[in-house]
Amino acid sequence: MKIISWNVNGIRAAAKKWLKDFIIEHDPDVLCLQETKAFEEQFLKEVGEIDGYNYVWHSGERAGYAGTAIFFKNHITPIDSKNHFWEIEHFHTDGRLTEVDFGDFVLINGYFPNGWTRADGTEMLSYKLDFYDHLTDYCNQLREAWREVIITGDFNIVHTEIDIARPKENQKTIWFLPIEREKISEFFMNGYSDVWRNRNPDTIDVYSWWSVRSGARPRNVWWRIDYFAVTDSILEQVTDIQYLTQVMGSDHCPVMMEF
Repeated sequence: MKIISWNVNGIRAAAKKWLKDFIIEHDPDVLCLQETKAFEEQFLKEVGEIDGYNYVWHSGERAGYAGTAIFFKNHITPIDSKNHFWEIEHFHTDGRLTEVDFGDFVLINGYFPNGWTRADGTEMLSYKLDFYDHLTDYCNQLREAWREVIITGDFNIVHTEIDIARPKENQKTIWFLPIEREKISEFFMNGYSDVWRNRNPDTIDVYSWWSVRSGARPRNVWWRIDYFAVTDSILEQVTDIQYLTQVMGSDHCPVMMEF
């Protein structure tokens, strides 16, 4: 199975320009998208369905903001899917999670809060840290029910110093604060492996997000904040994982895992 995760920074523009060509070229069995920034009816009206795929959509409540979706090939029949998390506001309000139960494993696709203070002055770092706590508890409940779990998406935290081009200059920057790095470490220590780093423990200069304002991408100067995290038995079955850094169209690049 091939799963690709990608923060597309707006699915309507992506689908009109390059998304369908990308799907044809890379042929994922499952495609997890973050920051779709559209209600389902907007996507269907402006773009239409993607041939050969069913999907689960979670747009949240605010127009043009956040949102996630999972597309999976028509021949794949999941046991269940989920796009409502009423019991956890952090998951539901902005459409931050979609989930599909494929039987052998549960796939969770997430767009994690970025933690930046809002324009109105609202502090959002604590909200982000709470999101991580809720997600850890939620995933642990699945594991307590003897489920294998894959969590992918835009985690919005750089885990280690070799995951960022300029660690010293960013010690006090959101996405790389010590308290954030401790929080994602806590998450991984609950039994989830960062697949790419597990297989590439010393590799440097591999990133997944570049600021479009600073022209950072041609210089390959920025951050790795998009991940596949999996439970141990899935980790043993991974045959390939890559950051598709050559693929343009978003300020993030896609991440591909095969297992």
